[in-house]
Amino acid sequence: MDKWTFGITLLVIGASGTFITLGILILFTNILKKVFPLSAEQDTK
Repeated sequence: MDKWTFGITLLVIGASGTFITLGILILFTNILKKVFPLSAEQDTK
């Protein structure tokens, strides 16, 4: 594998890995919001 092929492969794998990780974090936070919803009666002072 030459330098260009390795570089493009690393770029694609790295970018897709980043987006997959962000997607998993978004799903996890949405699940936590459904499990632990914020109450509308809480007053922040």
